[in-house]
Amino acid sequence: MRPRALTTFAALAGAPVLALAGCSGGTATAPAADVTAGVEFSGTLSILTKFAGDPLSPYFEGLAADYERMHPGVKVELIQETDQSIKDKTKTLTASDALPDIYFTWTGNWAENFVRGGRAADLTKVIGPDTPWGKTFSKASLSAFAYDGKYYGIPLYNNGKFMGYNKAAFAKAGVKAPTTFEELIGSCTALRKAGYEPVAFGNKDGWPALHYLQQLSAYNVPGATLQADFHPATAKLDHPGYLTALKQFKTLVDECTDTGSGTNGVLYTSAQEAFASGKAAMYYQEVLEFDNATAGRGLTAENFGIFPLPVPAAAGGDPKVIEGAPEGYLVNARSPRAALAVDFMKFATGLENAKKLSAPPYGQPSTVIGAVTPETSSKAVFEGIEAVNRAPQLASWLDMVTVPEVADAWLAGGEALISGGMTPEKVLESVRRASASAK
Repeated sequence: MRPRALTTFAALAGAPVLALAGCSGGTATAPAADVTAGVEFSGTLSILTKFAGDPLSPYFEGLAADYERMHPGVKVELIQETDQSIKDKTKTLTASDALPDIYFTWTGNWAENFVRGGRAADLTKVIGPDTPWGKTFSKASLSAFAYDGKYYGIPLYNNGKFMGYNKAAFAKAGVKAPTTFEELIGSCTALRKAGYEPVAFGNKDGWPALHYLQQLSAYNVPGATLQADFHPATAKLDHPGYLTALKQFKTLVDECTDTGSGTNGVLYTSAQEAFASGKAAMYYQEVLEFDNATAGRGLTAENFGIFPLPVPAAAGGDPKVIEGAPEGYLVNARSPRAALAVDFMKFATGLENAKKLSAPPYGQPSTVIGAVTPETSSKAVFEGIEAVNRAPQLASWLDMVTVPEVADAWLAGGEALISGGMTPEKVLESVRRASASAK
């Protein structure tokens, strides 16, 4: 799950460069870390994770304990944050020039800012696709952290966005899993009559709307146009598919959610709970959330199904694109323990630990080849990752792939569209203005 407040993201995005510019003889001039040096198994290795809370926090705690047993001279210091709190924590650590040896990152503009700011170690020599370690990962996951031909990130798990649905609710309502967007909208009336909220949706943090908008935009706008429009220098944002996507999203909110224009006041976690408890028939969620959906006493694994957000009729984009991206870790470019950091991450991404990460209760599908199987993962996680791997292209998260100013405009526009404060045309106009000012 990926809750992000874009104002925090915008502040962080410039932080690496700003912090470096403000240092005199500090981080900016320190010698770059040597990730190929011989490993010294001593000292304290600090790691900032996004695994705070149950059921995820025990995973890195177990890795740390195992690694310390293997190397008694090493102490692993974990800084465990949640999806929401890690943004502020990373911002604070960056601004104070105190990033740990290893730290979590999303792909896209988020990671690229650390690369441009000189905060991410170049790992090409140890994790490039032709290296022994690099060959253990899928090429797509490695390339997601590549910039200017160099490899910086360690992809820990893959991810994609799907509509989860309650099979029992669909059977009671007499509807089948929709194969088109229009069928999805049409099924909502029957599901509501059967006593269910058709689609659980909470947009208090703003970013959940962007997930719908990014997938619908990928369906309605050709891929090359979409990629060019992510970058202000080449963006035009004049393809009619953007307006179509905005209108389709508004239709879904109005026709398929019980909260409608009040969705902006509903927590994302409240939507999760409505689906997991059996009150809602559908919930748009990430693969990383699948196992949590069936962990309570409401929705059972047998009644949990998934399908990609259905493709609208006459869509002008790529109908096979799935929204998603791997998530991973960077090594601090100025860390004196960079070689030790690499060794720890090699241990963390070994096949045994990768299988453990992919299995319940964690359900975080590893990017390591052979880690996600029907035996190691739940049926839904395996099915979702197989679909992600088959997709010809992934549409990365809208709040990560573009620059902060444009991401903020999409965020505000999505909220205004839901509340009725702006029309689709006005939303797109505001995004164009933000993109033009960012050039």
